[in-house]
Amino acid sequence: MDTKILLPVVGSYFALSLLSFVAYAIDKSAARKGEWRISENNLHLLDFLGGWPGGWLAQKFLRHKTGKANFQRIYWVTVLLHCAVVGWLLSPYGSDVLHALGNAG
Repeated sequence: MDTKILLPVVGSYFALSLLSFVAYAIDKSAARKGEWRISENNLHLLDFLGGWPGGWLAQKFLRHKTGKANFQRIYWVTVLLHCAVVGWLLSPYGSDVLHALGNAG
């Protein structure tokens, strides 16, 4: 991977993972207090966009959403879809599309 791209990619994963972890923590706290909750769809979206490592850490350390089988199934589907998209973007075809998009602006 081009070093010019590596730092923004790593930074994006870190930022999205932190955001996802915080979202899970807020949702866990709200669940305990009976307050407004973050929707599961929003948690899954954050995970799909690249925050899944933070979501996974939050599930393990906060013990949040680990007992909900349906949530877990969807979570792992979002991880697989995210990895598939990243794999495609790293492929020659995906790379060509990204370069074309970058040169279009």
